[in-house]
Amino acid sequence: MKFDVVIIGAGPSGLALACALAKTKLKVAIIEKNSKNKFSNPKNDGRDIALTHKSINILKKIGVWKNINTKIISKVKEARILDGDSSNFLHFDHKKTIEDSLGYLVPNQIIRKAIHKKIQTYKKLKFFTKSEVFKICSNNSGSKIYLKNRKIIESKLTVIADGRLSKIREKLGIYTNKTNFNTSMTVFRMKHKLSNNNIASEYFQYNQTLAILPIKKNLSSIVITLQNHESKKFLSLTNKEINLKIENDLKGNLGKMILTGKKYSYPMLTIYANEFYKDRSVLIGDAAVGMHPITAHGFNLNLKGVDILQNEIKKALIKNIDISCENVLKTYDKKFRILSLPIYLATNGIVRLYTNQKPIFKIVRKSLLRLANIARPAKNMIIDRLLLNNS
Repeated sequence: MKFDVVIIGAGPSGLALACALAKTKLKVAIIEKNSKNKFSNPKNDGRDIALTHKSINILKKIGVWKNINTKIISKVKEARILDGDSSNFLHFDHKKTIEDSLGYLVPNQIIRKAIHKKIQTYKKLKFFTKSEVFKICSNNSGSKIYLKNRKIIESKLTVIADGRLSKIREKLGIYTNKTNFNTSMTVFRMKHKLSNNNIASEYFQYNQTLAILPIKKNLSSIVITLQNHESKKFLSLTNKEINLKIENDLKGNLGKMILTGKKYSYPMLTIYANEFYKDRSVLIGDAAVGMHPITAHGFNLNLKGVDILQNEIKKALIKNIDISCENVLKTYDKKFRILSLPIYLATNGIVRLYTNQKPIFKIVRKSLLRLANIARPAKNMIIDRLLLNNS
């Protein structure tokens, strides 16, 4: 079986690229190790994705945004960053931008369902489900993909989109810069007596990081990041103990807190691929860059990477050149690296700075917050980064 593009991994990035290429003349296939039912009906994983306006424009362009119920979308009108017990905080307001909000919050499972709903409208896309890749062999004309079920698929361009722990990336010999922070992120929702006023808050406390994401007026998504051993202790707390802890951590800013639903925990591991392409294969999504969630840029970066790649592929089609040639993939690599590397390094730097408990780091943190708040150029630059306006 021969295809122009084979995408390995039916996650959000892989399916978004498939949507973007579906209207071209290219013959596209998707290989996924899970059953179609599993990735087409994703379960709630507790995560709410913060989308920038640019990400929404990309989702509109590939026909996905219209599949998301507007009643589920939450606006973030302001953002605050607080450090320790300091009364100072870094404040961002949508009124300082041309937009009606800094961004939007949408449950991860809803985004995945919306992408899959769009995918189903493209009948020419070929799915190989319950299929795992055994090896990939490349030559001057493309690649042969050998599946464990003994099927062989030929592809001009192979797209690796099987996540930050990608086995295919390893098979290709692409190395990554990995950082294990030895922390875990636990997400859950809480009702509260006082309104969150559509304000997202990040509390860098001295033994944890606590994020408050506004879902409804009196409902927020809570994200708490702790050292692994402390995270295990937190997960063993009763609902009443968690209610009291979060109330105290927030100093009563949202009034009485009540845990609703399940808690979901994830280890914090970031990766950055040393190269985004090799031979006739290219990396996208978390297989290319796996971000720490503290700046909420993971999905936005992934989507921007997909957009860059599909643009380069379409340019190649217009020029009638090989979509998997060195120049096409090198251009994607360069553009996505220029965009993603500064954000990746800055995010990891922020995590290290705000989780180090040495006195000098605490002083530096407070000084940086004060400086950023009064220095308008610095603050505007941060807002641009938050909105990915520089991309």
